[in-house]
Amino acid sequence: MEYNVEIKEYERIDDLHRNGYLIIQDPKRFCFGVDAVLLSDFAKANKGDKVLDLGTGTGIIPILMEAKSCGEHFWGLEIQGESAEMAQRSVKLNKLEDKIEIVQGDIKELSSIFKAATFDVITTNPPYMNTGGGITNDFSPKAIARHEVLVSLEDIAREASRLLKFGGRFYMVHRPHRLTDIMCLLRQYKLEPKKLRFVQPYADKEPNMVLIEAVRSGKPMVRVLPTLVIYGEDGSYTDETIKIYYE
Repeated sequence: MEYNVEIKEYERIDDLHRNGYLIIQDPKRFCFGVDAVLLSDFAKANKGDKVLDLGTGTGIIPILMEAKSCGEHFWGLEIQGESAEMAQRSVKLNKLEDKIEIVQGDIKELSSIFKAATFDVITTNPPYMNTGGGITNDFSPKAIARHEVLVSLEDIAREASRLLKFGGRFYMVHRPHRLTDIMCLLRQYKLEPKKLRFVQPYADKEPNMVLIEAVRSGKPMVRVLPTLVIYGEDGSYTDETIKIYYE
């Protein structure tokens, strides 16, 4: 099949089951997982909203959010040049250049890229593992995606707070074992946690993900939403997971 962009060696085309959209991925680098799909559904963008995804990787979250929401324009920030270029080709592949922009850059240097109070919504699926995990000198694409070797939770909270408008919404997916760190940092940077939703692989297993919504300068009050269970007893997706994944 012919495409309107170059598909490089080792890359593959995956169907996103939304609006006929496709995405380019390289299994040797890093492929998106269920966490990104869940975040794209949990995060809400209203009509006219400007949305930024921090550490966008393949561009999966902006592309899915464009399909699912009424947001006006979407940006994806990615520090790795090859990943950013691949995400740009995915945007072009889906003919979304007028709605989605991929920017290569460092979260810690966002003040030189975007003005303060620019965005209504910021999303992030950040590295889950903090430093000290024995990979100090590993700067491979997979290590960068999984470990805080180039960016920390504090970097994300600080820059999200600066870039969000008053009352803007911040959405994150992370691991429950980092929840104390996350909640403390969000409040430190005036991102008030408003909603939590835990995600379990099976009904009889403990949560392995948590979805978080915070509001810039919001009032204190947090809601814990019903837990999302990914798989049924037979190993197939639950009805809610199917609705999230497929149109």
